[in-house]
Amino acid sequence: MPGRPGRRAVPYVFLAPAILLFTLTVLVPVGYTVYLSLHRAKVSGLGLGRGARTEVFAGLSTYREALAQPEFWRGALRVLAYGAVLVPTMIGLALLFALLLDRPKVRFARFSRLSIFLPYAVPGVVASVLWGFLYLPSLTPLPVPDGLLGPGLLFAVANIGLWGGVGFNTVVILTSLRAIPAEVYESARLDGASERQIALRVKTPLVLPALIMTSIFTVIATLQVYTEPTTLQPLTNALPSTWTPLMKIYSDAFVRGDIHSAAAGSVVVAAVTLTLSLAFLRVIARRAFAGEER
Repeated sequence: MPGRPGRRAVPYVFLAPAILLFTLTVLVPVGYTVYLSLHRAKVSGLGLGRGARTEVFAGLSTYREALAQPEFWRGALRVLAYGAVLVPTMIGLALLFALLLDRPKVRFARFSRLSIFLPYAVPGVVASVLWGFLYLPSLTPLPVPDGLLGPGLLFAVANIGLWGGVGFNTVVILTSLRAIPAEVYESARLDGASERQIALRVKTPLVLPALIMTSIFTVIATLQVYTEPTTLQPLTNALPSTWTPLMKIYSDAFVRGDIHSAAAGSVVVAAVTLTLSLAFLRVIARRAFAGEER
């Protein structure tokens, strides 16, 4: 038919701007980072003349050097401990708030939804500064325990992430709850189920896909934690510049000037984030599938 080849090209014309933008802002930077991670700077002579610093191919030696640094592994262990505190607490609170807001009769429903979601709209740097001053015993008007910017630093950072992230996850889970047909709840009530039983045995299993999605997003954000500890760093001496792997990568790139080691660290963090996210998704999907078969 005349004009048919042109019609086939229409979708690609509409997709072209998005593909171009994705290529320039994601694929090109990622490719350049991988390129830098496979090279290193070589200084010839005294390093005082122009052209004395050149890039040479180093292969995987840059990765070996980056992984051999103890600060990188100490930061990784801190992030794992941070995630062990933050992820289950955040998802549990988000599910609890969503179930409470989805009850048949909720007082001050609009105010409650706004109060839960509003912290998510506050930028992470602003939230970290606010909480940082609240943690200082000489400035805080709250009865906070001592040592939050010392021995309890892990919980102090996790509290900032929790305060800012629960609202988003609550909205996602609540939206999934509102999509469930009302006939499902009516059938459960006719069978004699209480509101608590409906919440635990009907609503929670049905919003499992939303729980999986929010859990994956939370895990990714946990592995990439940077803003909160970096903002709190000037307020305490207990927080080194390599407290997390991303903080160490920033220090390598912009403090030490070792852009190649920073690129190798970035690739490692990205690979670990992708691997753990896929593994987490696979484990939860298997459990959900096994539960459906039962």
